[in-house]
Amino acid sequence: MKWRSLEESTAETDARLLREILAERKESIAKYVPAETQAIHARAIAELKEKHLATDILPAGTKIPAFEASDQNGKSTPSEELLTKGRLVLCFIRGRWCPFCVAQMEAMNAILPEIEKAGARLAAISPQTVQQSFFMHDQHKLRFPLLSDRGNNVARQFGLTYRVSDEQQSLYKHTFVNLPFVNGDDCWELPIPATYVIDRQGTVLYASANEDYSERPEPTEIVAFLQSQPKSLLSS
Repeated sequence: MKWRSLEESTAETDARLLREILAERKESIAKYVPAETQAIHARAIAELKEKHLATDILPAGTKIPAFEASDQNGKSTPSEELLTKGRLVLCFIRGRWCPFCVAQMEAMNAILPEIEKAGARLAAISPQTVQQSFFMHDQHKLRFPLLSDRGNNVARQFGLTYRVSDEQQSLYKHTFVNLPFVNGDDCWELPIPATYVIDRQGTVLYASANEDYSERPEPTEIVAFLQSQPKSLLSS
């Protein structure tokens, strides 16, 4: 039900680029996961790309909808609170069972000091329950809020939600990815992974989403974007 990273067996943080870590995990999947299983996931990604989900997400220049979600400790956290100190980097992830989500969260965690130095906060949000968020936050020693988006209500407002195909549902059930248990509902919905940078007024400055869950923006590129913004945006 969870992905164990190398960080659990070593005190050192993986300093490689996220793209290198993701490539390594994809190589492991190609080597050890049955070809028919890989084909099911490939078809699911291709179907999502045909629907052009990533082109319909909340784009840069628009205001985000106000939302409220519980963090890993069950504390209700409104979006206004996340934006009180300036810009917000908000990552939509699938859950602690996804090795690519884990890799992204660990990489973002490692670069958190640079995000904060650039005048921004970091938070992640997924459809998993508060308990699952707590486990993920604790297991991977995350230093930023991990919000639970019950029913994908927030992801839906950002244009990210899709229903897992019947073929992929069957596969998940046989590989112990019990989404109804992990997410606390039986709708079998997930968000496509996305990363946003939002200013203090709730305007989207940067938006990146990909139907292929094995691809994520490089954390250093997010920091570079934050650093490239006019200093007036640090408090705007």
